[in-house]
Amino acid sequence: MKTKKTYSSRRTFVKVAATTAFACNYVPSQVFGANSRINVAGIGVGGKGSSDVMGADKHGAKIVALCDVDLSRGARLIDFFTENDDKVKVYKDFRKMLEEMDKDIDAVTVSTPDHVHAPASLLAMQMGKHCYTQKPLTWSVHEARLMTEVAAKKGVVTQMGNQAHAGEPIRRAVELINAGIIGDVTEAHVMTNRPIWPQGMSSFPVKADIPKHLDWDLWLGPAPKRDFAKGILPFNWRGWWDYGTGALGDMACHTLNMPFMGLDLFDPTSVVAETSGHNKETYPAKCKITFEFPEYKGRPALTMYWYDGGEKPDRDLFPKRSQIKDKNGKEIVADTRAYARLLNTGSLVVGDKGSFFSPGDYGQDARHTGLLSGDKYTLVGDIEQEVEFPESPGHFTELANAIKGGPAPISNFPNYAGPLTETILLGNLAVYADGKKIEWDAKNMVPTNAPEVAHIVRKEYHNGYEI
Repeated sequence: MKTKKTYSSRRTFVKVAATTAFACNYVPSQVFGANSRINVAGIGVGGKGSSDVMGADKHGAKIVALCDVDLSRGARLIDFFTENDDKVKVYKDFRKMLEEMDKDIDAVTVSTPDHVHAPASLLAMQMGKHCYTQKPLTWSVHEARLMTEVAAKKGVVTQMGNQAHAGEPIRRAVELINAGIIGDVTEAHVMTNRPIWPQGMSSFPVKADIPKHLDWDLWLGPAPKRDFAKGILPFNWRGWWDYGTGALGDMACHTLNMPFMGLDLFDPTSVVAETSGHNKETYPAKCKITFEFPEYKGRPALTMYWYDGGEKPDRDLFPKRSQIKDKNGKEIVADTRAYARLLNTGSLVVGDKGSFFSPGDYGQDARHTGLLSGDKYTLVGDIEQEVEFPESPGHFTELANAIKGGPAPISNFPNYAGPLTETILLGNLAVYADGKKIEWDAKNMVPTNAPEVAHIVRKEYHNGYEI
């Protein structure tokens, strides 16, 4: 017996031409036949960019160009494709690549540092290219809003790189929550073990010689001019305001995924942060952020808490180690240390009939995800209540199928990734204000009582870059 929804969800506007809760359709600007090959260019091809380009290749795309400001960091991937196809072109500047190869590129992957996501993605979409962009979708709230508008206007296929969004644990948990299994939800807790890079530093690192293989000016892109310094690349840029979005931006597109989708956590009215203090150069070493959401179509008003840097919710909210058992009654958490790790990252949704716990960085931990009701903890796979949820053919497969005329990826920019990113990045307004409660006018993107954080909402672009 299938369950019925207990309240009308904002996600209903996504239900265009499918019977599942999250599917929608576009008419892409260019539709390919089922056996056609899509010409893809990679923007940022070292690190995560390498796996993103390989993901496109695995799903039948033809890689036609690769772009990275550090050709040494992307060397393995570049060598792999250029040695097998001497027609694959290599660039350092994505603007030059898109200009010169406009007619040869159908889609791009964007896997740069956060501050370049929007300039690269928006330029590509404005030229009619389908776009896969890593999380967080953008550096700022304004950029996220613009990405949703441009993607919708241009009719291109889009997807953000929050891969677990395609996984069954998240989708089933969302529909169970939406079916009322935990009743009315009044609070949600989302946590991460990040940062795993330095934050809360007192000053910018000392100037150093620029490596010969790196184009530092292109790496800075739209950020303010600064001398190259050791300790920024290749990974620690995440802790600096000019380039990254801190622990919140890095991980919330994963760990907030299930509560956001299940509870329609759009447009909070206020947000406030308690931090370890910071100097407006780097994100703080730790923080707790409180988001207030109004009632929405039958879903009560609720409070969401974000924790990073070692901050944690009250442990009494979680199932005890001894309660997490398989269907045969055997405890499946090895020891106290393993149990503590379960509480390091993930999400917890608290209702008046119980709580839903989804541990792990990506919400894919089906082994430990479950329902806490009274003293009983039931793993998600053992919950008998039936719900309908859309099975995914795979994250990248959703993208490839959509470009060829199929349903849009669920984590597309206009209906999902853009609004999710807006909610997340509002937390960084509060982090910057450090203790001041920010009142938020979502329609106009205005922090009504805090003009001092307007530049975090809408950033200034430098060095000739614009959006």
